[in-house]
Amino acid sequence: MNPWLRLHSPRFNRRDILRGSLAGIGASATFPLTFSEPVSGTPVEGKSSVDSGHRKRILVVVELDGGNDGLNTVIPYGDDAYYQQRPQLAIPANQVLKIDDHFGFHPSLTGFERLYKDGRFALIHGCGYENPILSHFAAMGFWHTGVPVAGEKLGWIGRTADSLSPKAVENFIVNVASQQSLAARSGVHTPLVFDDPSRFLRKGRYEQMPLLSSLTGSDNSSNSNLSFISDVATSAMKSADFVRNAWEAYSTPVNYGLEVPIARDLRKVASLIEAGMPTQFYYVQYRNNEFDTHVHQLDLHARLLAYASDPIHGFIEDMDRIGLGDDISMMVFTEFGRRVPENASGGTDHGTATPVYVIGNKVKGGQYGTPPSLTELDNGNLIHTTDYRRVYASLINEWLGVQAKDVLHREFAGLNIFG
Repeated sequence: MNPWLRLHSPRFNRRDILRGSLAGIGASATFPLTFSEPVSGTPVEGKSSVDSGHRKRILVVVELDGGNDGLNTVIPYGDDAYYQQRPQLAIPANQVLKIDDHFGFHPSLTGFERLYKDGRFALIHGCGYENPILSHFAAMGFWHTGVPVAGEKLGWIGRTADSLSPKAVENFIVNVASQQSLAARSGVHTPLVFDDPSRFLRKGRYEQMPLLSSLTGSDNSSNSNLSFISDVATSAMKSADFVRNAWEAYSTPVNYGLEVPIARDLRKVASLIEAGMPTQFYYVQYRNNEFDTHVHQLDLHARLLAYASDPIHGFIEDMDRIGLGDDISMMVFTEFGRRVPENASGGTDHGTATPVYVIGNKVKGGQYGTPPSLTELDNGNLIHTTDYRRVYASLINEWLGVQAKDVLHREFAGLNIFG
C-alpha cells in the first residue's frame, strides 16, 4: 500500500460501515431529525451566531477538478514574462476581458467579468501552501481537509458544520456527486449525497428494496444497530422524497448556459434552496479531472471556462430571483494551478499556486493578496503568496460566524472579504 495512503487513510467505526452500506445503494445516511434551524456553534468573540444572523447563511463550494490553469484564467496581460513563457498558449492582450491595467479574465469568462464589474467577485491571488505537492489525489486531500500532511480524517466543511451546529441537523450538508467528497466529511453530520434527483434512492438492486421498506419506520429499539439502520433508512426515504419533489417543482427563467453537468448540478442546488432545504453547506464538483490540460489546452480550456463561468453566474442570478442572494456565498477553487511555461504538447503541466474566487452579494469585490512573480519561480512553478486557509478563515469566521481557529487547528488571518 502507498505509504501516503496508509498514513492518511481514515479509520472507520462500526456505524461508519453501516452508514456506508446504505450510502452504497443511494441512501442518505443522515440522522432522522426534523427540518429545524441549527443551534449556534462556537461564535466569533463578541458575537452570537444567532444574534448576528449567521445561522441562515449558506456556503456553496465549487471544485474545478483537475488543476485549473490559473494563468490563463486570470491573465497577467500586462506582464511581458507571461508572453515569453507561453508563446503558443498566451491569450492576446486585445482578447482579454480587462479588469485593470495588468489583469483580465479569459475571453470565455463573461460570467465572471459581469460578477466582477458588479462588485460581487473577490479574486484572491496566489493561493497555496508550503512545500506543495503535485499529485491530484494528495493535493486535493490537502484542500479538502484544510490541514496539509496531517492525516486529518474530517473535511474542512464538515468540521465547520460541526462547529456551527454541534448537534446533528438533518441535511445540514449536501454533496451533489456520485460519491461523497472528503471535504464534506463531518464528525456530527452525515452529508446527503446524490447525483440524479429523479433516480435518488433507486440505485439499489431490486431485492434490496424490501429490506429498506421493512426498516423504514420500524420499531427496533431492542437492537441498537438495527435501530440505527432503521433511523438512517427512514431519513433516507424522507430526504429522497424532498429532493425529487424540489427538483420536479423547480423552474427558472435564468440562463445557466449550455446544459453541461456543472450547470445541472448548480440548478439542483438552486432547487433545494428555493424549496427550503435547511442546508447551510452545498458542495458541487466539476468532475472527471476535466481541468487537467496537459495537451491541446487552448480550445479545450476555453470551453471548460465557459462551461464553469456561465452556470456560476446563472446560479448567483437565480438566488437573486428567489430573493435569497444576500444569504449565499460561493467559493470556487482547484487543487493546484499549472506550471508557468507551456509544454511541448500544447498544454501545461501540474503546478502550484492558483487563484481562488469568492462570489456573492455580500462580498467586497476586488483583488486580494499579492500576485505571484512570473520570473522568480520554483523550478518553473509559481511561489504561493496567500495561504489558502486564509480564504477558509474568511468564509468560516466572517461569513458563517464561528471561530476559524477551532476548525483549522491554527490561527489564520482572514482577508476581510465580506462587507
